[in-house]
Amino acid sequence: MDTSKIKEKFRSLYGSDGVMYTSPGRINIIGEHTDYNGGFVLPGAIDKAMYCEIKPNGTGKVRAFALDLNESCEFGLEEADKPEKQWACYIFGMCREIAKKGKSVQGFDTVFAGDVPLGAGMSSSAALESCFGYALNDRFSLGFTRMEIALMGQATEHNYVGIKCGIMDQFASCHGKEGYLMKLDCRSLEFEYVPFNPKGYRVVLLNTCVEHNLAAGGEYNKRRASCERVVAEIAKTHPEVKLLRDASMDMLKAVKDKVNPVDYLRAEFVIGEVQRLLDACAAMEKGDYETVGRKMYETHEGLSRQYTVSCPELDYLNAMAKGCGVTGSRVMGGGFGGCTINIVKEELYDAFLQETLAAYKNEYGIDARVYDVVIKDGARKID
Repeated sequence: MDTSKIKEKFRSLYGSDGVMYTSPGRINIIGEHTDYNGGFVLPGAIDKAMYCEIKPNGTGKVRAFALDLNESCEFGLEEADKPEKQWACYIFGMCREIAKKGKSVQGFDTVFAGDVPLGAGMSSSAALESCFGYALNDRFSLGFTRMEIALMGQATEHNYVGIKCGIMDQFASCHGKEGYLMKLDCRSLEFEYVPFNPKGYRVVLLNTCVEHNLAAGGEYNKRRASCERVVAEIAKTHPEVKLLRDASMDMLKAVKDKVNPVDYLRAEFVIGEVQRLLDACAAMEKGDYETVGRKMYETHEGLSRQYTVSCPELDYLNAMAKGCGVTGSRVMGGGFGGCTINIVKEELYDAFLQETLAAYKNEYGIDARVYDVVIKDGARKID
């Protein structure tokens, strides 16, 4: 992204120059809705990111300008100063979570923008939180680790936005490494970098252009609550089970008559998804992307039929991918709209896009957007 407009706006608003930081959005090859259940995820940071220019202003106020929205907001740093604009709550929340850790943030000026598509499942909110978390950590010499910044981003979602998200998005945005995915154990927070070099394949996202807002109607939180209810039931006979990650399919079947059918289906998806990710990682280590692709299709089926976070547009794109011989395809992110992620053989790439985009336009009257993605580094300062 060209950051010159950010710099120009910063100079015109505040009369001087600040320091530029960036933090990326993410993809997740497989492992959806497993993070808040203590399972594994397999994300990678991408070449689409949020950028902020920032400079301490010597006051107790934050003056922020969202360039993409052409909106400004000024707020204090105390709990009672929470702004009304949702985008400002991400910045405010990071400041408050830092304060809760006993560290001091003073007022600052900032302009930010990004090229992470909003509502597309690439975690623009986590990129924004991580960008400001990393920037404030650096500007005010706070000494936080990348994992601590990610956890404060997650807490911001919980406490100031109202989304009870897992840790994956903020983790990936902070820890990304070019050419590698990250296998994160969301229970222990241990992780390893997994080389991602799908020779002969391309990774492409197709955006339905149906925007989702996970806070609307509490749909995300409802699914988390389903999982927690099943865990509580299983724990009556297996007290060692604290999260769905700890449960087996046999344990789930044993409580089938004691939980409601919707909760059961959601739990069945999550337990299956934990194993699908492990199977996909084993295949990836062998360079077997065909098996990875099959697991992705299984994930989409589960997200659509069991977890019910898909939508007709996403199911349509997934079916088109399968019909065009695409190796793997599934809904990516929280669901209810956004993108499919596709692993496509290079020789099929052009025909797949041409056929799918035309068919989708004909079916829904919408031009789906195409995002080729490359795995890049995580949060950092830009010199």
